[in-house]
Amino acid sequence: MYAVIGLGNPGSKYSDTKHNVGFNTIDCIAQKYSVKLNKIKFKSVYGETNIEGNKVILVKPQTYMNNSGISVMELLKYTNIPVQNLIVIYDDIDIDLGTIRIRKKGSAGSHNGMKSIIYHIKNDDFPRIRIGIGRPNQGQDLAYFVLNKFNKEEREKIDEIVEIASDSVIEIIKNNVDYAMNKFNKKK
Repeated sequence: MYAVIGLGNPGSKYSDTKHNVGFNTIDCIAQKYSVKLNKIKFKSVYGETNIEGNKVILVKPQTYMNNSGISVMELLKYTNIPVQNLIVIYDDIDIDLGTIRIRKKGSAGSHNGMKSIIYHIKNDDFPRIRIGIGRPNQGQDLAYFVLNKFNKEEREKIDEIVEIASDSVIEIIKNNVDYAMNKFNKKK
């Protein structure tokens, strides 16, 4: 069994913001597999499907970004999913807009949602897919930047990379994280 966690903030106010590309990716996977994200538990909205013979839970925490770890901790306690079968998708300002980086494990970097997850589950040994949203302009407030929407040109790039990120999740489940890293971690 796998849990695929897309990070973001709940509510229509945040729906198309840069911070919600994790949610966008969960929606993309759900659409591919005709999954309804209509179950509520673990302080999340989620749906279940089968990918390559594996039960997969697609999760959008509803705790707001900085408390995502509370939701993930509850999910792992309830389901007993091994932490290595947790796949987290989130935005990253340190990666060029429209690119992804897959990692097997590691630190949270500057991302508060990831810091919360690692803090609450006391483990960083799980795959993650980082979606590049670009960097704020010099002097621009980081919170303002990530909680803003993409412009039309940026949105087109993000929609493409969200599709690729959803394919990379499937590749991790189908083959493994190393295979997905070799296939998708390429510079544009």
